Amino acid sequence: MKAAALRFVLIVWLPFWLLGCASGGIDRPTQSNVAQADTPKQLRARQIIVTLADATPEQWAATAQALSEAYQLREAGNFPLNSIRVQCVVYDVPEDRPLDQVIEQLKRDPRVESVQINQVFAGVKAGHSDPYAMLAYGATAIHAERAHRMATGKGVSVTVIDTGIDKDHPDLRGRIVKTVNFVEGGEKTFAQDLHGTAIAGVIGARADDGVGIFGIAPEAEMTAVKACWYPKGKNTTALCSSWTLAKAIDFAITDRAQVVNMSLSGPADALLERLIDTAHERGIIIVAAAAQDATEPGFPAHNASVTAVVASNAKAEIHVPTWTKEKFLLAAPGIEILTTAPRESYDFLSGSSLAAAHVTGVVALLLQQKPHLSQSEIWVLLTTTAWPVAAIDGVTASNMGIVDACAAVGKLIGRPDCL
Repeated sequence: MKAAALRFVLIVWLPFWLLGCASGGIDRPTQSNVAQADTPKQLRARQIIVTLADATPEQWAATAQALSEAYQLREAGNFPLNSIRVQCVVYDVPEDRPLDQVIEQLKRDPRVESVQINQVFAGVKAGHSDPYAMLAYGATAIHAERAHRMATGKGVSVTVIDTGIDKDHPDLRGRIVKTVNFVEGGEKTFAQDLHGTAIAGVIGARADDGVGIFGIAPEAEMTAVKACWYPKGKNTTALCSSWTLAKAIDFAITDRAQVVNMSLSGPADALLERLIDTAHERGIIIVAAAAQDATEPGFPAHNASVTAVVASNAKAEIHVPTWTKEKFLLAAPGIEILTTAPRESYDFLSGSSLAAAHVTGVVALLLQQKPHLSQSEIWVLLTTTAWPVAAIDGVTASNMGIVDACAAVGKLIGRPDCL
């Protein structure tokens, strides 16, 4: 469908170890959910990731071969994580070998720094001249248009770790400065992927170009990093793995991203936690979608160094998750959000994935004004200027607020017009 015609499709929250898009519960994918045929090698079942301590390439290769022979494992791939100075080796574990047993054996091997299952993650789906801007209530609800008088995200490096992105969409043309793929065969479908294209539109769709919508940070420099993949014949839930996400986060760190959007949620993962912590230490701001219908926010949202976001609707209401008492809950528009879709089209999507994208855009506005703001400084700006949110189920929401782009930027630079 072309840009002149809207496709009114509501996609309810993609579980992502990929893209957090909706406000519903997360369907936690398991290894058995991922068919082996026609599946990228990074997402196949019964794989483990072994990390080897810093050494020479020759030493890594020798150790990897020795481990393969000692434990009768087939090497599926290997890659360095330069940001934490380790080499990762991925092995396929035979069907007749219990995964837990193999992992325990490797943990006791002095040549092994760490070992874990290659887990599967799934997406959580869910005054400008632009003609559809009036339908895209999210940007208006957080006062992004007013914030653009002070900042547009110009020059800020935003890395979107997701599926691929249709960089030739009229609203995204020229907005994606770099594309990277970490999924085997992912280049073929890069421009056809819905979730990443939708997230990019919310963050940085072109403004005042007479086309479609405008993004929260319409002049940010977006990098599209494909770490997630849609199974063949399906277009509802994109899948990622520890393998692909590790490479993606490592890339973002070494590429010196300023803010990273991870519209995804999934199980705790030790290797990915190390990378998230390293990104935080390097001053990178990470924004992630949080699970709303779950007992915990999920990874990476549960990490203290990550800015976690849940979805609110057009009435400034949210479904309050049970874990919200643990911390202040930051919300942003995420229900029935009009955004970009592949093939010059636009869709209505729902989920905390979209909410996270709104906040990522606001962070880019703040970083344009002061590039060296820390995660804690940004958190204070976002939460102290957030406006009240109502709970759909009547739960008291004193520790929740919806992000306000104009108020946050105004407070940062001392302009009271938005406060």
